[in-house]
Amino acid sequence: MKTRAAAANIIHQVLNQGQSLSSLLPRYQQDVAAKDRALLQELCFGTLRWYSRLDAITKPLLEKPLKGKYRVVHSLVLVGIYQLLYTRIPPHAALAETVNACKILKAEPFKGMVNGILRNVQRQEAELTTKVDLLPQLRLAHPNWLVKRIQQAYPEQWQEILTANNQHPPMWIRVNQRQHSREDYLAMLAAADISATPDAIADSALCLGRPLDVTLLPGFEQGASSVQDASAQLAAQLLDAQTGELVLDACAAPGGKTAHILERQPDVKELVAVDLDGERLKRVHQNLDRMGLQATVIEADAAAPDTWWQGENFDRILLDAPCSATGVIRRHPDIKWLRRAEDIAQLAKLQAQILDALWLKLAPGGTLLYATCSILPDENSEQIIAFLSRTPDAQHIALHADDTPATPGWQLLPALEQGDGFYYAKLTKKTSKLA
Repeated sequence: MKTRAAAANIIHQVLNQGQSLSSLLPRYQQDVAAKDRALLQELCFGTLRWYSRLDAITKPLLEKPLKGKYRVVHSLVLVGIYQLLYTRIPPHAALAETVNACKILKAEPFKGMVNGILRNVQRQEAELTTKVDLLPQLRLAHPNWLVKRIQQAYPEQWQEILTANNQHPPMWIRVNQRQHSREDYLAMLAAADISATPDAIADSALCLGRPLDVTLLPGFEQGASSVQDASAQLAAQLLDAQTGELVLDACAAPGGKTAHILERQPDVKELVAVDLDGERLKRVHQNLDRMGLQATVIEADAAAPDTWWQGENFDRILLDAPCSATGVIRRHPDIKWLRRAEDIAQLAKLQAQILDALWLKLAPGGTLLYATCSILPDENSEQIIAFLSRTPDAQHIALHADDTPATPGWQLLPALEQGDGFYYAKLTKKTSKLA
């Protein structure tokens, strides 16, 4: 019951206090038994993944909304219904443990109510779910504003995208080809009885047959591989840093792309990794240390490069811009409920500011790769169209046949057993404004 109470507290703080799952979960996992940590993660991820559907099932079964300090009981009910509808936990165990969690939450007067709601869901599951599922935003568990945005951008694919967002994501790893070829590492995995499949596009990417603890990966502690989605691995591949170049990784934390750039090209003149978040920069140092790599790491605002860089202009810049993260919802289901429609315009404005500022730090003939983990055109193709229209010395470089100045960039969409949603656009600075 402690695990269910912890899950209810986490869900409550995400939904009602705007806190992120990635910050809350590790703290609460320390307070439950080691054997229950995976269950706690599943309950939190699953309940948030299906929140609006679970909430719509719950509301008609409540006599009146729960408010104030007892609002957490509403989250406990959601956790209970998630177990009944989506897990293999025996219903009697899910029901008993959830009801008993009221004691830990100091909400014992609500035990009868929680018990009654969960038993009603058991008895009326078909009727309740059929009614709820008439609305696509509830059936597919996304906020209405986001459903409309995705429908507008992808009229033929929107349901596939929302469906993919609700799946458990595959586990991708990146092979450090400074140590092993992808083929050799595949053989090492096979020898350890770990199945994996190479990606057709990202040349260092392997998709594991099932998620596992990283300590089971051969040579992981020695830097032989890293956990990184296949779509994210394309950043270093498309940036294509060369020997002797000065390279900037802007908005670099937690450092996966920083390390990958150096793995692919260890002979750069210098790699500068910048991020505004000092706490997340600790992860950059940890990743570099594990891989045995060196970079200049700076805690600073990428939108104000004059405050932290007085050196020569960069030959290559990776701008992994702050974004809505709508392409990685399956890894961070709380994004659906924390993000608001009005955030998108604010993010697009910030992206434009950083793009304009860093462009001034790019050497003539240099390359800038713009990247987001968003699937919304406002942050991606429309952002690049606007940048090209106001930047005479910017030249668009096509990444594939459909990547044209009218529809610039490469939009990857989340798909079953494939990579996350990502966007890339490649730009070079003309050597002369007349060129």
